Amino acid sequence: MLSALLAAFFLPLYLGSVPLPVSAVLSGVVNAALVWTGLQWTPSQAAAGTPLWTWLATVALFTLGGPGEDIVFGGAGIMEYGAVLLVALGAGPAALVLTRQTGAHSGRGTG
Repeated sequence: MLSALLAAFFLPLYLGSVPLPVSAVLSGVVNAALVWTGLQWTPSQAAAGTPLWTWLATVALFTLGGPGEDIVFGGAGIMEYGAVLLVALGAGPAALVLTRQTGAHSGRGTG
């Protein structure tokens, strides 16, 4: 959840006039590491994917407006797609780790 919070609030980081979504990339690395670690500790893929689902739920909550109609995601140009970019770069690597591990375990014990 902390990863989603930091990624969402540092997403509009700019290098000069160019948007630099480094928080989304770092969040993807952290999420992939958390899912990989979960797969090492438990045989249950549902349990190992808990960090990913928690992260996605937190980002989904940030898409809702606040009490004063405050928004977390928004902006001009590419930042209009900030939420989509964050989900793709932040959840994609973790989902890939989870699905690749699923395929690796499916062939076990057939030799």
